[in-house]
Amino acid sequence: MADKSDRSSARLGELLVREKLITPMQLRRAMEEQRGQGGRLGHALTKMGYLDENALTSFLAKQYGVPSINLADFEIDPEVLKLIPKEVANRHQVIPINRSGNTLMVAMADPSNIYAIDDLKFVTSYNIDVVVASETAIADALEKYYTSSVSFDDVMIDFVEDEEDLEFAEDMEEDINVLDLEKSAGDAPVVKLVNLILLDAIRKNASDIHVEPYEKQLRIRYRIDGVLYEVMKPPFKLRHAITSRLKIMSSLDIAERRLPQDGRIKMKMGRGKEMDFRVSVLPTMWGEKIVLRLLDKSNLQLDMTKLGFEEQALADFKEALHKPYGMILVTGPTGSGKTTTLYSALSELNKTTTNLSTCEDPIEFNLFGINQVQMNDAIGLNFASALRSFLRQDPDIIMIGEIRDFETAEIAVKAALTGHLVLSTLHTNDAPSSVSRLLNMGIEPFLVASSCNLIGAQRLVRKLCQECREPVDIPAQTLVDIGVPPEDVEGFVVQRGAGCRTCANTGYKGRIAVYEIMTITEEVREFILNGASTMELKREAIRQGMKTLRMSAITKLREGMTSLDEIVRSTAPD
Repeated sequence: MADKSDRSSARLGELLVREKLITPMQLRRAMEEQRGQGGRLGHALTKMGYLDENALTSFLAKQYGVPSINLADFEIDPEVLKLIPKEVANRHQVIPINRSGNTLMVAMADPSNIYAIDDLKFVTSYNIDVVVASETAIADALEKYYTSSVSFDDVMIDFVEDEEDLEFAEDMEEDINVLDLEKSAGDAPVVKLVNLILLDAIRKNASDIHVEPYEKQLRIRYRIDGVLYEVMKPPFKLRHAITSRLKIMSSLDIAERRLPQDGRIKMKMGRGKEMDFRVSVLPTMWGEKIVLRLLDKSNLQLDMTKLGFEEQALADFKEALHKPYGMILVTGPTGSGKTTTLYSALSELNKTTTNLSTCEDPIEFNLFGINQVQMNDAIGLNFASALRSFLRQDPDIIMIGEIRDFETAEIAVKAALTGHLVLSTLHTNDAPSSVSRLLNMGIEPFLVASSCNLIGAQRLVRKLCQECREPVDIPAQTLVDIGVPPEDVEGFVVQRGAGCRTCANTGYKGRIAVYEIMTITEEVREFILNGASTMELKREAIRQGMKTLRMSAITKLREGMTSLDEIVRSTAPD
């Protein structure tokens, strides 16, 4: 079998060299790596950086005349998964995708592996159709679908149903014994339940987990694609045990139940992958509410072309990024993707010749080559003090997590005017109102006008599921009312998500940003210096070519990327 595997690898290597996707030297080194470490040649080539995984998948699909797919776009039916046992799927690195009659479609990284195909035919008694997927995507899918099939119902069986629930009167809350909390938090069923909640949220691509105590019930909700969904209501008596377990995992004080606390959980997922949870505990009337923000670095999108920028907006943003000095502001509410936009900008600017420093609260992702500083108000380390230190550290580019006050704004503006590129965020509704926000903080109009290069506003809208989207009839007047120009109404096709297994019947899968990019041109500077209102600034920026958030959203609607409901929910009319 080893000889056959070697011959298969050599054949693949020859084909890749012939197509000039790799060099003979790269092939020799990858073959040596494969012999030393084991595994497939394709894995060695991608691991060593000689070949992009998508390029390898496309090559294999073309070479063997089979389709290639992106497994991340699929939600596989549990009944189909049962057709191939976990051990067989892991042994051959395959994932069953779909069943039609007596044919089973499977995804493989190596479509030439006829031994695996013959084994699958024998095990399943189905004819096997093969599609190609990347090795990483298959490994992720195996982990997602086969790591644990335990359900919430299975876990809840472990809890003994008592006749009487524990009730704590308000004056008794202080008397809860910390040792009792630690003991209950360490009980195997509680540990299993909390772990399942975290793993289930990861599998469902949730961005946040909400653990909410009310007067007589406890509720768990996930935020998926920006919308909260209730997933379970654990027994009310478990509220203290679940809260304490999460606080222990976050290294927080379980005895402190009157003050907010913040912590972090690191969960190892196998194959070196880690998932971070940012934990926030807030005392409420009926107990402590816990919100966990999921931070998955492997899903961090740092390619600016895939964030949702339209062509001209991206060109304007990149032009401002590559100016030697000045300030770029990104604005929007919490959870609108501002941090991702700034990280993607920093990734583009991150070169060995450049000194990049950031002050953040909190640091969401660790980025190599960037000096990231975590704010800590308790010891006096705030944005203003960090900025002062940065200016003594020979900086080229500075990122400030958020401009919240006059002191931070003043230092940021001075840095932008003295040869540094400054990136930061603000909390305002749109790009033009950011100017008013800075003026209200106390920054002089001439400083705002001369320091700002560009101001961007953004929102996240849910993307329609590509598997089940379909055209829907919308009255012409409705389109005009949301901002579609009357001359464009004819032929304007609106789509909606019908709901299918891939999108869990929501009609949406994933999110994309809509942007409002206001370049500070000479004309706009004149308006700022003359004390123009936000509305006047907006009109002038539109005259200069700016597309508002609503205009950008309408473009996404026309392209079939989102729905009418989403743009009305996420953007305000102009």
